[in-house]
Amino acid sequence: MTLADAQTNAGRQTAYIATLVTLSATHLLNDLIQSLIPAIYPIIKSSYALDFAQIGVIALTFQLAGALLQPAVGYYTDRHPMPYSTVVGMTFTLAGLLGLAFAKTYGLLLVSVASIGIGSSIFHPEATRMARNASGGRQGLAQGIFQVGGQAGGALGPLFAALVIVPFGQSSLAWFSIAPLLAISLMLWTAGQHSALRRQSATRRSGSGTTIKGVTHSPAAVAVGLVVLTLLLFSKNAYIESFRSFYTFYLIDRFKVPVQTSQLMLFLFLAASAVGALVGGILGDRIGRYRIIWISILGPLPFTLLLPYADFFWTGVLTVVINLIMASAFAAILIYAMELVPSHIGMIGGLFYGLTFGLGGIAAVILGKLADTIGIESVYMLCSFLPLMGLFAWFLPRIDDRRSI
Repeated sequence: MTLADAQTNAGRQTAYIATLVTLSATHLLNDLIQSLIPAIYPIIKSSYALDFAQIGVIALTFQLAGALLQPAVGYYTDRHPMPYSTVVGMTFTLAGLLGLAFAKTYGLLLVSVASIGIGSSIFHPEATRMARNASGGRQGLAQGIFQVGGQAGGALGPLFAALVIVPFGQSSLAWFSIAPLLAISLMLWTAGQHSALRRQSATRRSGSGTTIKGVTHSPAAVAVGLVVLTLLLFSKNAYIESFRSFYTFYLIDRFKVPVQTSQLMLFLFLAASAVGALVGGILGDRIGRYRIIWISILGPLPFTLLLPYADFFWTGVLTVVINLIMASAFAAILIYAMELVPSHIGMIGGLFYGLTFGLGGIAAVILGKLADTIGIESVYMLCSFLPLMGLFAWFLPRIDDRRSI
């Protein structure tokens, strides 16, 4: 390799890293806004006199709006890449955030959260593709960096709720409009950078006369793999949704803590996701996604079984440990699915982000009805067995997804 080639590769790697970090920052801002929705549930439950089932419907509306469009958006952009579509998605998110701040009726709350969900459905497929294209072959690291932003943003929602929204009320949500505006400016830069990198890659492939082909798998292996991954994703999302939507109520009901304390505890739980996502991505490149899926889904079982019987202190400790282990699951599942269907990255990204939203919404409604019927503490006892679904990982097709680093 000549000095010029080395300098070119170094410049390209720097561009990749800058793109990944910026994508992670936009993911943080996008998921921060999303996380403000469940963070205000205790406030709107009281001010609108809602029951747990109605809270679940709000979650379902948001999740379905985010779920239904994502596979279609990903399928279309696989054929017609649209990096600037992320800006359009964030515009929907901004409108929904402002609507949520000033909604006066339950119906307007539903419309507002649906708008935020649509924004996410447009953002995630194209952003996932950009993260993969900027990976330099290290898919786990790239998805880990991308997921860190989303997990960190999701964790910040309860913290801001405790520090800002609880003291100043629902209308203070409008102050957070700076987040989508900042995200739009970052997305404009990222889209331009990504387009330039794509042109450079196309020029190199054209000059070398080579094409990049993904490994093909049999239709049966793909079908079985995607079904098993969906079941594993459901077990993870149902458990996480029990915390995202109802953990604050559980703490208030069982330990009699104030709302702000419950929000800070939710922040600790969600903050563990950022560390787990990055560590899981790095380890996935080394030991393979198959092993990471086993560890991340089934591994938390002993701790989830202990959680319903723990005191306040150990509840905080156990929830952090559980989410540290479980957080790597989504990145591992997503990359595993991409390895199964390497020619449809956008569609797979949209499908699995869509499933995350949709399955989470369905779980929220089911858990909300159960909480109204059997009580919130009994719900957490039932949810403690969900990691047992990790045993389905036995049926995953074996693929060689390790990368030398």
